[in-house]
Amino acid sequence: MFEGPRYLVSFGPKRVPHCFTDVLILGGGLAGLRAALAVDKSLSVTVVTKDDLRASSSQWAQGGIASVVDPDDRFDNHITDTLVAGADLCHEDVVNSVVREAPQRIAELIAWGTKFDEHNGVLELGKEGGHSHHRIVHALGDATGREVMRAVIEQTRTLDNLELWPDTFTIDLLTFAGSCRGALVWNPAHGKTLVWARRTILATGGAGQLYRESTNPPGASGDGLALAWRAGAELRDMEFMQFHPTVLYIAGGARSLITEAVRGAGAHLIDRDGQRFMPEFDARAELAPRDIVSRAITVVMHRTHHANVYLDLKHLDATMVRRRFPGMAEICAKFGLDLTQDRIPVRPGAHYMIGGAKVDAYGRTSLPGLFAAGEVTSSGLHGANRLASNSLLEGLVYGARAGEAASAEVLALSKKADFEAEAFQVPSIVSAKVVSREGNDGHQTLDLADIHNSLRSLMWRHVGVERTAESLAEALETVEGWCRYVLPRQFPDPQGWQLQNMLEVARLMIRAGIERRETRGVHFRSDYPATSDQLRTHIDWHRGSDQPRLEPLATALRPRASGAEA
Repeated sequence: MFEGPRYLVSFGPKRVPHCFTDVLILGGGLAGLRAALAVDKSLSVTVVTKDDLRASSSQWAQGGIASVVDPDDRFDNHITDTLVAGADLCHEDVVNSVVREAPQRIAELIAWGTKFDEHNGVLELGKEGGHSHHRIVHALGDATGREVMRAVIEQTRTLDNLELWPDTFTIDLLTFAGSCRGALVWNPAHGKTLVWARRTILATGGAGQLYRESTNPPGASGDGLALAWRAGAELRDMEFMQFHPTVLYIAGGARSLITEAVRGAGAHLIDRDGQRFMPEFDARAELAPRDIVSRAITVVMHRTHHANVYLDLKHLDATMVRRRFPGMAEICAKFGLDLTQDRIPVRPGAHYMIGGAKVDAYGRTSLPGLFAAGEVTSSGLHGANRLASNSLLEGLVYGARAGEAASAEVLALSKKADFEAEAFQVPSIVSAKVVSREGNDGHQTLDLADIHNSLRSLMWRHVGVERTAESLAEALETVEGWCRYVLPRQFPDPQGWQLQNMLEVARLMIRAGIERRETRGVHFRSDYPATSDQLRTHIDWHRGSDQPRLEPLATALRPRASGAEA
């Protein structure tokens, strides 16, 4: 495999401004801000985000947060549902600890002013695919992420120790003497800056924008995964990209997610001829886990030679539908569709990156000094297929844990008299070698937009819901070719850096898909349709090693108790 440069740009410490902080958090979504709130108030915190706080995937989340709050529900039920959806690849102790911590995190959000939907003063609970009980806490009908982020952003504004850097792109993590020391960032107003940090928390989100059809915002381009990879952190389970079954499919319209709660409320999936098809694929019908529903939709689309299937809500109470899903009704209306009466065209789209930076129960990565939380990680919670509405929950739980653990390490370090000399010493980093600079040295200027669009189309065709050895091999050959002439170049702005990150991540996803010669969860190999007991294992990747390491399924760190049985 062609290995790109360690750093995307050249820099010299004497020619770049420096900034110092105790805890650096990369990413301003739910996981990142929850981490910031967990850091000890005596420590300085810097949050760097390439957009603003209202552009993260957390902001876009519709369905809600899964939590056992109903007296008729039990922690064991939520645990079992998560394990079943995860296709026998979840870490049971991780699932157990996160599920038991969920009510505490919901109560915390309410205390911070989050206004979840209620009925007669009691939390209104939804039900989604793979769940055995109504346990989805939601807000504003189908705009939970927006309300949760509003409350959390307001809470962070009370922090005197926090500094926010919006519209700032993280180019690379800084490493020295085998540990992470911060990051090299870029802002259009002041260019490059070296941000030195005692501890760094990666919370940059997912990689859905690698696919032509995606529910993710434009910023979900896998940057954090590429940062961790170049810095030497282990990545795990990169083949597991979850495709959401129901993405609005209208020419000229954004690929808006239609929340799973619509099916939880009783909507049916029908083919072009009006026939309901999910009962033939799974006894749970429309409420089967996402991997099963996405696969079924793909089969039906092929069978009917039609570009999509349809959601049908005509048999449901129209008043309930408009009250429960106001955002979705408004989006459909913009295209002349009545959510309560018309067939709504949908098809799967890339939604959630299950694989990522390998972390322990406290968010520590394999690279000392670097923590991670949220979608950028592989924590062991989701296995091979994420259960609906467990993502915001993971961001809350691991954001809090990473913030607390990073904070504790910094406080312990600061007791050492020689800390400043050891940890804040600016090392003489050798400037990255300039192989070629875009537009100079006789090199042809690249059409970055063309490569970007070609990559997304290729990933959708060959590394989508259905995969084969032939399609994956073709994708790898093409992406490797792009890597050879794109990765060595140095670009002056985020358009080039983001493309380089996407290529690095896409290549890892393809290679991981080739390695997993079975069908498990969201990874559907039609040439290996069975699930293999021998591959009940993680696939780990580390820069500098051309071959992955198979990691037998094992539990993570023992969880701390978080309350009595509900």
